[in-house]
Amino acid sequence: MIDYSMKALSAEELSFEVNRIQATPETRFAIKPVFSRRIRQANENPEINFVTLECSIKSTEEEPKPFNITVRMAGVFEVKNMKTDEDKRFFALNATETMFPFVRAAVANLTAAALINPLILPVVSGATLFPEDRGGSQYTLNIDPKIVN
Repeated sequence: MIDYSMKALSAEELSFEVNRIQATPETRFAIKPVFSRRIRQANENPEINFVTLECSIKSTEEEPKPFNITVRMAGVFEVKNMKTDEDKRFFALNATETMFPFVRAAVANLTAAALINPLILPVVSGATLFPEDRGGSQYTLNIDPKIVN
């Protein structure tokens, strides 16, 4: 059974930039955060894993936004008994779920500190942030009725 614990968490980047765009008071902006995740093992100790979770909102010509924001957090995890691909997947899901509330809080605090209405990301399961984490297999429980007491 895989065993993990977060040993450290830090902010690698917290940035907010105002975009000077012309907009009427009725203008509605589609604020769609983009998430990314990177997981890597330490070369000298495979039980140490570094997880980077990023949330960014960038203005483009096609979809202008009143601001650009980047929040990138780095976590250090000690992971024991991670041997199979399923163990790695389990760790990725749980590390994301562990770190997402910190990313969410940083986005809200950063926008509030910029003196705009705080952007509150929805409370979601870390398992739904990335398409590769979604799928029926992690939610399916197969029970053989002949084995159940």
